[in-house]
Amino acid sequence: MQLELLKLFSRDLSEEDLKAIKRLIVRYLAEKATYLADQVWEEKGWTNEDMDRFLETHMRTPYQSK
Repeated sequence: MQLELLKLFSRDLSEEDLKAIKRLIVRYLAEKATYLADQVWEEKGWTNEDMDRFLETHMRTPYQSK
């Protein structure tokens, strides 16, 4: 995949075309991430109330000094 992207971006493309290609890639990855998140959401049976609880829960690992 990296090689194909390098080939694509090595062409003589306008700045406008490069920006459009980057937007397409970002949109694709965002849609894929959303789809995967939705699958987990459904598998876990989460609700909007669960999401509110997640947003207010401190989930970071505590720092442990030596």
